[in-house]
Amino acid sequence: MSQTVDEILSSCEFRSDESDYRLLKLPANGIILAAGIVAEASLPFSAMLADQDEVTLLLPDDVCQEFQGRLKVATMSEVVYRLITIEAILEPDLVGLIARVSRALAESGIPVLVCAAYSRDHIFVPVDCFDKALAALRSLQESMRQ
Repeated sequence: MSQTVDEILSSCEFRSDESDYRLLKLPANGIILAAGIVAEASLPFSAMLADQDEVTLLLPDDVCQEFQGRLKVATMSEVVYRLITIEAILEPDLVGLIARVSRALAESGIPVLVCAAYSRDHIFVPVDCFDKALAALRSLQESMRQ
């Protein structure tokens, strides 16, 4: 069965855990430190991305504060983010969902960070844009239902 973006958008929920998140940058050799913090914190949501130049963490703000002593080498974003999960099981070959969501948010002037898990997508928006972002997504969803 092949899903369509319209089907997903018309039936999904947009869910938030109401937590504040921060984006952190560590040097490329900080991967063991980053993995240790993610493992120790036992979080309901976190993200870690390692590439040749840096390690990026997306963690709840309270966890950043708790581990600040070990995160002295990290650069922490000034922006505080809020999570919005697109609550639907997504097939790996689905094309265009994030493009449609990003466009709706861009038209409302809202920047996004996108994190894809195996079967669901998550977006992060600045906390001061959260209500506006949810309204834009619900408006997009309503347009799919008409």
